[in-house]
Amino acid sequence: MPASPRGSRPRPRASMALVVLATLAVGFTLYAVQELFLPVLLAMFFALVGNPIIRQLQRLWIPRFVGALLVLVLGIAGTFQLGRQLVTPAGEWIRQVPSQMRDLAPKLRTLVKPVREAGKAAENIARAAGGEASGATVQVVKTEANDPYKALTATPRLVASILAVVLLTFFFMVYGQSLQRNAIALLPGRQQKRITVEILQAIEHEISRYMLTITVINVLFGLIFAGVLFYLRVPLDEALLWGTMAALLNFAPYVGPLIGIMIMLVMGFVAFHDPLHSLLPAGIYLGLHTLEGQLITPIVLGRRMALSPLVLILGLMVFGWMWGIIGLLLAVPLLVCVKLVLAKIDGLEGWAKLLE
Repeated sequence: MPASPRGSRPRPRASMALVVLATLAVGFTLYAVQELFLPVLLAMFFALVGNPIIRQLQRLWIPRFVGALLVLVLGIAGTFQLGRQLVTPAGEWIRQVPSQMRDLAPKLRTLVKPVREAGKAAENIARAAGGEASGATVQVVKTEANDPYKALTATPRLVASILAVVLLTFFFMVYGQSLQRNAIALLPGRQQKRITVEILQAIEHEISRYMLTITVINVLFGLIFAGVLFYLRVPLDEALLWGTMAALLNFAPYVGPLIGIMIMLVMGFVAFHDPLHSLLPAGIYLGLHTLEGQLITPIVLGRRMALSPLVLILGLMVFGWMWGIIGLLLAVPLLVCVKLVLAKIDGLEGWAKLLE
């Protein structure tokens, strides 16, 4: 057996049981401290979206502090203006849901009439064959009391979380690079510093590019979908509402588009009188999403950001269970981060391939 080089020590390897226990401990910790951790995580990803823009502004001799402030102010102003445009149609839809559901029932009965008739025929055959069981149906009604104290205490927490995300995003954009350099300087060996620098640079550049690209693609997807709805004579404010919803849901693969299709089915039956025309919004949404997901995004991002559909579904389930809707929106970038880290560590490249 050849002797190992002088000064080198065999790398200790943890047992599989210890790795599993450590993974479960980390997952439980992230679930338990989500109120503290999620604002930090959101701020980091918002900063990653803004970093490529700030770098371009620095090339125009604009200081990083001013560029970060400009990006943050424009982002907040755009979000506020979009919210002002959408709050009215969203409120109208919420108020009109009961009456719209009553109008929706006749259209659904028209579409499902053949299925219902087939079901009745099958039920008659089953009754003739085995008889009909009699029995009273018991209906359980659950009541839930509203807690005004809970609503009163939840609002300041929400405002504090939003302010924390805004402030942390600004500080990550301004001081994130210096924080990385200071953290790397604490590492003892040059090899550890080199690997850490490579990992951080890969995450910073690749995830920044990924987040900005995905954001631009989803915004364009929402605008195109809103334009198509407006062409179908949906009012402009409502078309923008559904386009914004489509753009946000597109951040969560598979789950988001599935929810979007169901919402578009309901919207189509409410907005159009003809049952066939009522299917147009959902069909157009599905067609645009298929074109974007199967052609445009793979061409723009390339193979490096590819993830296995099974891994994506499992990641959406895990992060959605831990953090709700925010977990669904952040599941893909977090999985991409894990893949980049595994690809940079010796001996773990196979696990990165496993995620593809």
